Amino acid sequence: MNDSDRSQKLLDQWHKAAERGLRGKPLASLERETPEGIRLTPLYTETDLDGIDHMGVPPGITPYVRGPYPTMYAGRPWTIRQYAGFSTAEASNAFYKQALAAGGQGISVAFDLPTHRGYDSDHPRASGDVGMAGVAVDSVEDMKILFDGINLGNTSVSMTMNGAVLPILGGFVAAAEEQGVPQSELRGTIQNDILKEFMVRNTYIYPPAPSMRVVGDIIRHCSGEMPRFNTISISGYHLQEAGADAALELAYTIANGKAYVETALAGGLDVDAFAPRLSFFFGIGMNFMMEVAKLRAARLLWAEVMGTFSPKDPRSSLLRTHCQTSGWSLTSQLPYNNIVRTTIEAMAAVFGGTQSLHTNALDEAMALPSEFSAQIARHTQVILQEETDIPAIADPWAGSYAMESLTDQLAQQARKIMAEVDQAGGMVKAIETGLPMRRIETAAARKQARIDRGTDRIVGVNRFRPEEEEPPEVLRVDNSMVRENQQRRLAEIRASRDEAAVQGALKELTQAAKEARGNLLDLTIRAMRLRATVGETTAALEEVYGRHQEQARALGGVYGEMWKDDADWAALKETINDFARREGRRPRILLAKLGQDGHDRGVKVVAAAFADMGFDVDLGPLFQTPDEAAAQAVESDVHVVGASTLAGGHRTLAPELVQALKARGAEDIVVVVGGVVPKQDIPELLEKGVAAVFGPGTPAMESGRRVMELLGANRSG
Repeated sequence: MNDSDRSQKLLDQWHKAAERGLRGKPLASLERETPEGIRLTPLYTETDLDGIDHMGVPPGITPYVRGPYPTMYAGRPWTIRQYAGFSTAEASNAFYKQALAAGGQGISVAFDLPTHRGYDSDHPRASGDVGMAGVAVDSVEDMKILFDGINLGNTSVSMTMNGAVLPILGGFVAAAEEQGVPQSELRGTIQNDILKEFMVRNTYIYPPAPSMRVVGDIIRHCSGEMPRFNTISISGYHLQEAGADAALELAYTIANGKAYVETALAGGLDVDAFAPRLSFFFGIGMNFMMEVAKLRAARLLWAEVMGTFSPKDPRSSLLRTHCQTSGWSLTSQLPYNNIVRTTIEAMAAVFGGTQSLHTNALDEAMALPSEFSAQIARHTQVILQEETDIPAIADPWAGSYAMESLTDQLAQQARKIMAEVDQAGGMVKAIETGLPMRRIETAAARKQARIDRGTDRIVGVNRFRPEEEEPPEVLRVDNSMVRENQQRRLAEIRASRDEAAVQGALKELTQAAKEARGNLLDLTIRAMRLRATVGETTAALEEVYGRHQEQARALGGVYGEMWKDDADWAALKETINDFARREGRRPRILLAKLGQDGHDRGVKVVAAAFADMGFDVDLGPLFQTPDEAAAQAVESDVHVVGASTLAGGHRTLAPELVQALKARGAEDIVVVVGGVVPKQDIPELLEKGVAAVFGPGTPAMESGRRVMELLGANRSG
């Protein structure tokens, strides 16, 4: 009997055994299709490897499916990073020192939302967000404090910054110089991935075209002056957090990378002068096998894309990536389960071949990580490195029938999506038409509908949910204290600097933008050395480029499609119809994002769900002040305002919204808050006039029912 006959005989035996075990159910009932359109089956065999070209290619060899380096972690483990930043530069500096002493191997800086959006801490639009979701940085003085006692000559620093990337990178360079470290010795990464900001995260400042000029100027400057510094971290993480499935995340991330390469080439650079310092950043969720396959497929696809630019340096085609475990998969219910989730995701990142990794803390579904939870998150990686043999083998999944098949199928799905982008004229054009945003929003709405129905199971949320639980202590930031501290420091800087020199540098920056000349990063570094602020340098360019405003839109029909045969859903729709008959119009809700938080996955999913329930939904523009939201609510004559929160500003902004409505004589408009709200904050919000709070994991239908109850109580009262 030859090998082929033997394999077929064993397969026939397996089929018979499986059918007996299923007691008459067809084997096909065990198969399912993933959100990516990939068929999963209980058994993979050697026939699933037919036509896969990369089989047998070792790591470190193009197309790098098995890893970018020949020996992978056996030669050098991945870098353990801790993404952190909160409150003041002093508080964050203390955290970084502690993290480095406890096993961290690099610093990843999280900036607060006003900094991301190019506002100084004393700007009126910054009030509720200063220091809340990251560290407030307004000038070189803040940068110097942030890295005080940390040698920037031998510490790798990663900075998640896109919108205000010029003053932040410029301030970092100036702070390093004053520490005695020249630009040429700086190591690390600036995210500088503005395209994904227009797609999902929304911490953009300028419109797409000038934003791409900024990207190009940074690449050009760093290619000449900062040869050890990565000029872009092309991010899929935020696409996943916004609801993209693995194929969408993979395709759009690679397509964004291609657009940046084209931008640099159009600026006159040789591909090998910058491509080796492009890096990537992927999110790692709970679909273990798919996440491992995603990183392997990413290296394959990047090698294919870079091959079209004919590089001579093999490093130009080599995809290196940082990974972060999912923040979205964390739950506020049974939060200690998040340790398990993060461990599973960390293992997927390592098995996929990441070069560095951040593990989220167990309490990040509710607030910034505490010292206790951050230590557990770091030690998760230390244990994987020190107590297992996982690092000893490069790509131990190579040759797996299932893994190789998933890698190949995922790459095929991504190629189809990338072809759609190409047909649209490239990623910049596709973003202008809204194509990738629609695809991601549709995926997010379907995902949430599956969770709310219990099709996608999450322990503690829709399975094994506890009746009562004690919430863990969470880190709370005193927003007013941080704001006052920053305002004082800004006043001191402005009083002590050479004002004429600063204004001259800012004017030169404006002229360079107006006349399309010079290098914007060069000019920003000069301005930051003179103690210009983040807000001032941003405003100097905003004078020419303007500030981009995304058009708000609600997606209809996707969420409700998953519920069309559900009796409770039908009953809720009938309740809403009764209201419409009684009041002469449908219940109208304004969904608002207050402050500088641009994460809009949640509010868009809620908008889709409420629209399908039968509400009239107004989706407010991003970055509203409470006063602007109140004005829109009154003008639109809504019954309810739903304030969506993720970044901790709710304690300031939601009460301000209540007061703004009262000031307009609109006390009858119901205010509710939804999103990441620690249970400890709920009594304070209710006391200050918020009618209801819907925390993480609240099903949309439950929120809809409660809103209708409030409207009934409001009308009868």
